[in-house]
Amino acid sequence: MVPALTESDPSPPHHPCLPPSKIVYPDGMKTSGQHPPLYVKLRPYSEFPKEITGSTVWKAEDYSANPERWTHPFTEEEIGELSNSADKFMASGTPLTGISKDNFPLLRLSTLLESIRSELLNGKGFILFKGFPVEEWGNHKSAVAYMGLGTYLGYFVSQNGRGHVLGHVKDLGEDATQIDKVRIYRTNARQYFHTDDSDIVGLLCIARAQEGGESDIVSSHHVYNTLLKEHPEVVKNLTEPIWYFDRKGETSQGQDPYIRTSVFYLETTPNGRVYTKWDPYYILSLSRLSTPALTPSQRTALTILETTCARLALHMILSVGDIQFLANTHVLHARSAYTDYAPPRPRRHLMRLWLAVPEGEGGWALPFGDSGERKRGGVQVDDRPPVAVLDAE
Repeated sequence: MVPALTESDPSPPHHPCLPPSKIVYPDGMKTSGQHPPLYVKLRPYSEFPKEITGSTVWKAEDYSANPERWTHPFTEEEIGELSNSADKFMASGTPLTGISKDNFPLLRLSTLLESIRSELLNGKGFILFKGFPVEEWGNHKSAVAYMGLGTYLGYFVSQNGRGHVLGHVKDLGEDATQIDKVRIYRTNARQYFHTDDSDIVGLLCIARAQEGGESDIVSSHHVYNTLLKEHPEVVKNLTEPIWYFDRKGETSQGQDPYIRTSVFYLETTPNGRVYTKWDPYYILSLSRLSTPALTPSQRTALTILETTCARLALHMILSVGDIQFLANTHVLHARSAYTDYAPPRPRRHLMRLWLAVPEGEGGWALPFGDSGERKRGGVQVDDRPPVAVLDAE
């Protein structure tokens, strides 16, 4: 039976466990996983801001004609540093799941990455690196250098029930209509505007599609302001913990198959920022469970949120060797449907990272029990170990 909305958290509260074994978790950290919010820390609509201001609020026209404001072409020196550290890491025999800033030194790049990390978390929330030599390096070295770079932005977390900390966005021929079983990133279907279960998401383009597969991003704070002006009732609806998110079977023992939550949150600090958690595919796949059906007002909110995002979005096309990093806290992203080249041309392939930034290290103060954990969020099933495979499986 689904708990009443007045009840407390239906799942056991999250309690950090003892330090995990480095035999199983080579970097000494375990992904926390998905948890319901701490309902007593959720704030009512009346406490949400009447308007959001600052650098997290941006419009597509601010950047569409000025790519120099959001792209960084790697220099020869930066590529050389990444290459040297990747070669040394590979020679060390350390498993890829054990990579960290300690064993992947970037003395020159680290200053730039610290600045980019701050901009991701507290500014516009996106960056596009260009010129990562994936065709020269191949999948293995590219994965090492990419994950090594990522450790300077956050802690990598598991992205699915199999423990993949290096994900692969690739069409594996799975049926995109079976949304209660299939993760859409494993198909060529359109991905609606959404956020991922991490603070930052990275996408490294290994191979492009023949057609489609293009990226759209939008400031969720600009969307919030727009909705307040045009559809304030939608914002109110999205601040209420009446939304059920499917976990698609990626649950640990004793956990519910869904999470009840809101879409817009406030940070737990004074003058907290508005944080967004959203993926319509996880809302629409619940018919097999006994969760309440979407109300007419929820269906309206779902449609209006998507159309507003699409209207305000910045469009970009990732080329081979591009790396896009986005802040899930205040940027929503989408992908158009795509068609791959016929064999022997490679299929569209993006390597994906989910990166966590805990509250004590500059991350947002979220109303979740794991807000202070290094590897907060992500998807963790029981004690499944992390895996970093070099291609989709």
